[in-house]
Amino acid sequence: MKIVKSIANILIGICLLLAVVIVLKTDAGQPDDAAGLSEDRNHAAQKDADQENTERENAGLDNRKQNEAQKEEPSDRDSAERAETGDGHIKDPQEQPDQTTEDSGKDAKELLLAFGGDVLLSDGLNAVYDKGGIASVYDSRVLEKMQAADILMINQEFPFSTKGTAMEDKQYTFRANPRYVQIFKDMGVDIVTLANNHTLDFGPEALLDTLSTLEDAGLPYVGAGENLERAARVIRIEKGGRKIGFLGASRVIPVTGWYAGKERPGLFATYDPAQMLEKIAEAKETCDYVVAYVHWGVEYADTPEEYQRQMAQKYIDAGADLVVGSHPHVLQGIEYYKGKPILYSLGNFLFGQWAGETVMAEITIKEDGAAGLKLVPLTMKNNQTFLMEEPKRLFEELQRISFGVSISENGIVTPNAE
Repeated sequence: MKIVKSIANILIGICLLLAVVIVLKTDAGQPDDAAGLSEDRNHAAQKDADQENTERENAGLDNRKQNEAQKEEPSDRDSAERAETGDGHIKDPQEQPDQTTEDSGKDAKELLLAFGGDVLLSDGLNAVYDKGGIASVYDSRVLEKMQAADILMINQEFPFSTKGTAMEDKQYTFRANPRYVQIFKDMGVDIVTLANNHTLDFGPEALLDTLSTLEDAGLPYVGAGENLERAARVIRIEKGGRKIGFLGASRVIPVTGWYAGKERPGLFATYDPAQMLEKIAEAKETCDYVVAYVHWGVEYADTPEEYQRQMAQKYIDAGADLVVGSHPHVLQGIEYYKGKPILYSLGNFLFGQWAGETVMAEITIKEDGAAGLKLVPLTMKNNQTFLMEEPKRLFEELQRISFGVSISENGIVTPNAE
């Protein structure tokens, strides 16, 4: 009996030992299984992530290809222009003291520059635009000529702003809602000068608002800025492999507080031409053609003041290839000095408060660098600008008040033989 009990106890012990071994083996195997499951899940997750990344990369590649295709086929001429610093990095068009914008096109045999005079977007003109768009403001033939120019420059005689307070004791104060900057885009404007006696009609706050509006629209400006360095800077636009330099300055400034200072927003003044002459000389070092656009003279006088003629010659001696004037609101005469044209006043170009006859000046720069001048005759009525059908009288009158030039029936201007 005792032997049977001993055998039974031994069997029970063996069974218990086997049970313990089985339990330990099972517990030891669970982490391996869990780890395997985790690895499977991680592998699956990684596979999904890799697939997602691949899809994103493919999508990104497609987007890059699409963007590159869009760059290769710009929707308009503005999209082909870019601002570039000396080290080749692309930055904001208005970021550099002296800005360069360039296109990616091939060298052109001829380059067409166009210039308009004073522009005021009055409430009446803007109302016409609101109803019918740019076609209700400009005759289609005029619009075609403006948009055909490689570069179109105008004098913006108002701030784009709803801010600020009108200057006290000033007879006329102008401004326009910033949304009407679209008119400039529709016209085909490429650059504006702000150096005139209305840019600060509503104070420095409105001026800064104007600068922001133009920058947001991608429109370079000269003649005014957040400080003197910015107001006096040269804008260089590269087209067809040639660099054109633009400067703007004013000799008609209501108060000295409008002058740009080291830390003061304002205008680039040229009562003393020394700084303007220095900037022109700097521009000539890096540009193929330099334009000086100056606000000067006497309102409604068709003859330039003697100082205008003297200053224009100094500008050309310093390196300017073309001098364009504004402020009189009427056309003044034309003169050539050392083979370079001087347009003392282009009158009004789009001025809602005053109707009359005017011109758009076209400068054609040929492959050899020679430049020709042609006038496009325009007439304004009821906030609309049309191509003049019979400009003979206008050209004859303009030739009469000019200095040693001939103007053909087609508007081609040439200096008389000396």
